[in-house]
Amino acid sequence: MGIYPRYAIYYTPAPGSMLDRFGADLLGYDAYSGGDLPFPGDVTLARPDWQDLTQDPRKYGFHATLKAPMALAPGTTEAELAAACESFAGTARSIPVIEPVVDAISGFIAVVPANPSAELLQFAADVTSEFDSFRAPLTPQDRARRNPEKLTPRQREYLDRWGYPYVTEEFRFHMTLTGRLDPARREPVMAMLRDRFSAIGLQTLAIDRIALFRQDDADSRFRIIRHHVLKPIEE
Repeated sequence: MGIYPRYAIYYTPAPGSMLDRFGADLLGYDAYSGGDLPFPGDVTLARPDWQDLTQDPRKYGFHATLKAPMALAPGTTEAELAAACESFAGTARSIPVIEPVVDAISGFIAVVPANPSAELLQFAADVTSEFDSFRAPLTPQDRARRNPEKLTPRQREYLDRWGYPYVTEEFRFHMTLTGRLDPARREPVMAMLRDRFSAIGLQTLAIDRIALFRQDDADSRFRIIRHHVLKPIEE
């Protein structure tokens, strides 16, 4: 049995931005308001099973994981975590900038960087370490849900150290749009999503925000409770 509430620190686009609307509309869920959204009519017309295809990512809202979902460590509070997020955002740092594209990653479709970014890897590693003191140790059940037998030795090491296997050099920035799809099913869906993404004309994306998400119980969706713009280093 997991421990709730759970918290996560994610990158998520600015509320009302083109990218925010793109992702939230496709998932049918606005993590800022916590409300359902109607799917775009042309998408459900082309894919009548769209609700099923997006069931898994809808629970989390449109985001990229920086600090994976965690229960709070004993002796820490939500208010303290929120204050730590505000302090982190207020510390001047280099802001990663990526070229976003729609592509497949581990069988699902997501917005990902077109090219590797050392700055983005460093930023994600900073978030991983900065907030780890707020993370309760994994329960045996939580660890088992990560299927450690399917992970590499390094990923298992990271799972036990950081509570999440995909950190440091294993980190892959992705903003998930669908659940896992077999290749034959995935290709036409990806073509459709690439067309929709190209229509918003987003050539570059600054990873310039963090958001604190909360999940109240196992059946709840994650919802944004705080969000902050990062302070850039002045040139």
